Amino acid sequence: MFVAVQRWELHLEGAHSLKDRRSVLQRLKSALRRECNVSVAETGEQELWQRAEISCAVVGSDRTVIEGILRAADRLVDGADGARIIATEVTWL
Repeated sequence: MFVAVQRWELHLEGAHSLKDRRSVLQRLKSALRRECNVSVAETGEQELWQRAEISCAVVGSDRTVIEGILRAADRLVDGADGARIIATEVTWL
C-alpha cells in the first residue's frame, strides 16, 4: 500500500476579504475532489486573506497510478483562477 500527501502553499492575489479567500478555496477543493478523486483539506495559513495552504491525500496499491493522480492534481491547482502556487511538497508515507 502506498500513501502520498501533496501540500501546496498558495498566494490568492484577488482575495481582499475572508469571503473572497473562502470562495477561491472552495472552488479549488471541490474541483480536486471531483476531478482527481482525492481527499483534500485546508491545512494552514487560515488567518491570512491572501495566503493559503491546502493538502491532498491519495492511497493506492500502485505507486505509478498515485504519481499520475498527484500530477493531475498539481496541474489543476496550477491552472486555478485566483490562486498561484508559491511552493509544493509531496510526502510518501
